[in-house]
Amino acid sequence: MPENTEKTDLLAELAVARAALTASAQGLTDEQLGESPTVSALCLGGLIKHVASIEESWLRFVVEGPSAMQLELPDGVTWADFAAGTAREYPQWAIDHQNEFRMLPGDSLAGILKRYEDVAARTAEVVATVDLDTTHPLPEAPWNEPGGVRSARRVLVHVIAETAQHAGHADILRETLDGRES
Repeated sequence: MPENTEKTDLLAELAVARAALTASAQGLTDEQLGESPTVSALCLGGLIKHVASIEESWLRFVVEGPSAMQLELPDGVTWADFAAGTAREYPQWAIDHQNEFRMLPGDSLAGILKRYEDVAARTAEVVATVDLDTTHPLPEAPWNEPGGVRSARRVLVHVIAETAQHAGHADILRETLDGRES
């Protein structure tokens, strides 16, 4: 299969998953987007923010390699402390990651969707220029296998899978909010 077709197919599948995710927010108020209607703290607006951020981060990885995913811990903090929630200090990247899941003051559906559109446009630019066989080592983190590498192709497949998975979560949140299925 020619690379151009493969890239087109991958981007088309990602667009389908994105559309499924964002459809779940249509017609809701910004307040509803911040509600956590299930036993988890997850809200629909935060979920969309998270998926946009993850896509952006992974596509930066495709271009820049592991330096795009700064996962450094403060001095004296171990991954075990971090995982147990007992760290004396948390890195800014972890705080930012938690805030992705929340509607913060000033967040709106229009703003969240605009940012996601910008991320999607950047993804299309990167995919148009990258060799899908380009690989980079994964940054060191407990959730990455030691010595692991990812190709641009595998990153795109991962982003598609994550977006589709979260679209399913969004369906549940939407239905719980107002009974509407997206």
